[in-house]
Order: sequence, then C-alpha cells, then structure tokens
Amino acid sequence: MKDHGVPFGEAMKVWARVAALSFGGPAGQIAVMHRIIVEEKKWIGENRFLQALNYCTLLPGPEAQQLAVYIGWLMHRTKGGLVAGTLFVLPGLLAIMALSWIYVLLGKVTIVQGLFFGLKAAVLVIVVEAVLRVGRRALKNNTMRALAAAAFLALFFYDVPFPIIILIAGLIGYFGGRAGVPAFLTGGGHGKVGDKQVADADSLLGEETPEHAKPNIRWSLTITAIFLALWLVPVAALYFGLGGSNVFTQIALFFSKLAVVTFGGAYAVLAYMAQQAVDNYHWVTAGQMLDGLGMAETTPGPLIMVTQFVGFLAAWREPGAMSPLLAATLGGLLTTWVTFTPCFLWIFFGAPFVEVLRANKALGAALGAITAAVVGVILNLAVWFALRVLFAKQMPVRWLGASVDLPVLASVDVPSLVLSVAAAVAIFRFKFGMIPVLLASSLAGVVFYLAIGVS
Repeated sequence: MKDHGVPFGEAMKVWARVAALSFGGPAGQIAVMHRIIVEEKKWIGENRFLQALNYCTLLPGPEAQQLAVYIGWLMHRTKGGLVAGTLFVLPGLLAIMALSWIYVLLGKVTIVQGLFFGLKAAVLVIVVEAVLRVGRRALKNNTMRALAAAAFLALFFYDVPFPIIILIAGLIGYFGGRAGVPAFLTGGGHGKVGDKQVADADSLLGEETPEHAKPNIRWSLTITAIFLALWLVPVAALYFGLGGSNVFTQIALFFSKLAVVTFGGAYAVLAYMAQQAVDNYHWVTAGQMLDGLGMAETTPGPLIMVTQFVGFLAAWREPGAMSPLLAATLGGLLTTWVTFTPCFLWIFFGAPFVEVLRANKALGAALGAITAAVVGVILNLAVWFALRVLFAKQMPVRWLGASVDLPVLASVDVPSLVLSVAAAVAIFRFKFGMIPVLLASSLAGVVFYLAIGVS
C-alpha cells in the first residue's frame, strides 16, 4: 500500500520511532511529532499540522495520540490511523505493565520502595510546574483567571464533580464567544510548534484534501457504529455477565466515563480520577497515584497511561477467583481498551468535518474557557497530592457549607518535604529537565531507604 509517496511499511517504522521518543507529556510528544513528520519527513505542512492539532485539542482524550491517529489517517486511510494510534500507545502500555508487575511483586524490596519514594517527591513538583506552564498559556486576562479560581474553589472546597466544571466552563466560553465578548476570543488553539516551518504546498500531501478525507456521511456512520461496538459491547457484557458491583464492571464503566470527559489534558482528568480512585472506589492510595504518575512521566506514550496502573491495582485488590496477577493484568488491559478505543472513534468520525469545527469561533472560545478552568483543576490536584504525601494526617474542617481537609503540621513527612524542595529548586531555579529530576529524585530515595535500613 502506497499513498502520497510514502510506502505503508516505511510509515510504520516512522510511527514506531515517534512512539519510542514520546516522553515528557503532550507538549514534548507533539514537538517530537512535528520534528519528524513535518520538518524531517515533510509528510504534511505546518498549517495542516496545526489544523489537526487544534481539532484534537477540542476532543476528550490525549491530544498527542489523537494527532497521531489523524495524521496516520490522512496519509494511509483508516489502516494508517489504526497503526499510528496503536503504535503511539504500545510502548507505554508494555512499560507500565512491566513496572506494575515489579510494583506489586517487589514493592516491599528496599530499593524499589526507595525508588518510588523519590519519584513521589519529584512528581509532586512536576504537577505544580504544570499549573504554572498551563496558566501562562491559558490565563490571558482577568476573566480567564476568574474561571480558574472558580474551578479551584468549586473542587477544593465544595467537591463539585469534574465533568460539571468542564461543562459549565465550556458553556460560559461558548456563549461568551457567540456574544463576541473580547475576553473569550483570545484563541484556544496552538501557535508555532517547531523550529522549521514547512508550507503545505511543499509537503508530500500537498494543499488539497485527499478524497478519503472529505465528508462522507455513510462512511462516518459506519465507522462510528464499528467503534461504538468495539468500545461499549465489552462494557455491556461485563455489566450483564458479572453485575454492576464487580471490579471489572466498575473499571469498564468508570474509565469509559472518563474517556468522554477528559477535556483539558491529562493533568486535569488526573485530579478527578485520583479523587474517585482514592476516596470513592479505594482502588489506590494517594501515594500510589503519584507512583503511577511517575511511571507514566518516565515512560514513552501518553501521560494518561497512568489509568492502566490504576486499573491494574484495582483488580489486584479484588481478584475474585483468579490469581491476583492475572486479574491485575486483565484489569490494566481493560482500562487501556476503554480509555483509548474512543480516541479512534472521535478522529474517524469527526476529522472529515474538521474545517467546519476549526472555523467556529464559539467552539474556540469554549476550548479557551475549559483550558482556563483546567488551571484551577490542576492546582487542586497539586494541593490534594501535597496534603496526602507531605503530611501523614489531615483534619477535616467545615466552614460556610464548604468541606476541606487541612494538614496537621505535626505530622509532616520531613524526608518527603526535603526531597520535594530539592526537586523544586532543580526545576524552577536551575531549569533542569523533567527526566533528570525524576531520575535524581529516585536515586536519592533509594539512597535514603538504604541508609535508614527500611525492609
């Protein structure tokens, strides 16, 4: 198969290379994709890349993985999208699964304990850095800052569900954009991504829209039916076969819901997932959530792969008649399936209509408002993690209808605090990269555990 001068076999190698280099969250992954696909291979031009990226930003789910699906589909039709999207996820799936096995089988070994102890401190600082990074891009005026503050207050003090916050922010932005309010028309898309700019006319795909990429209602409905079945039939089978209280059914339902509301990037949905998985389902602890996030930060693939670790531990805790390791493995794979299958659906159904969506200023305003609210959501995640990782005890306090956990200062975990401060100094003062800080913090944790003789 050969489309637009790119043999399919060569395209598979390129997508495997992109996947292997996709570290550092969506910003780093998108930059890698731009360097290889646009600057080096010149498959598509700058404008088409940004058009695809801005559309993927409007969707629930990991935008970098969906961008890979989009470009793969443009170049080699449905088969290309499936290969690009699957290869983008596969290295992370295998790495997280291997680390999950190590975590449950060797988690009591001193070196492993120290490694994850160090990871927690660094990841906590990385979440704080994400608040600042997204805030600089999204909070362009006082209206957007107010949306971020309102989102934080609603989550932290009143436990308003994350999907409700995203819905309200989106509606505010949408109607603000339709009304022409200047504060909402600052743009929600991406600007320049890479160093080299390639004109669409100079790319292999060219400026024209490929025939298979033009709107086709019959094809869109057919592909939608196929992927809805792939996504929801297993969920229904688990519900009717095992019952609503079974852990596999709960995993399938919860992460399917998560796949629909994951607007605003991985850190935003992590706040919702962490609180539900820790406080509601009791699948993991706050510390284990940070361990999983550390795994996802240091392995290739989407950051949202941390969901696989949560599903893995959920089934490990409630294996039923199966061995815990088999149940955990199936739980992790089920989580990944219901998390990423919808991503293919959104692209294959909606990509042919991307031009219409991209030209809609009201939708762009909705995206901008959601991104602003996400800053408050990520701040809530940072505070929530800090309370549970740096302090052994929290004291619930109620005031004016609000409910909040305040730290018991006497219960502070001094080693964790010291490591977190050191990681913050390395990132904010000396501008060290994420991976070196994670590795150094992990090494410091191992040295500390060996020094105190934890067994």
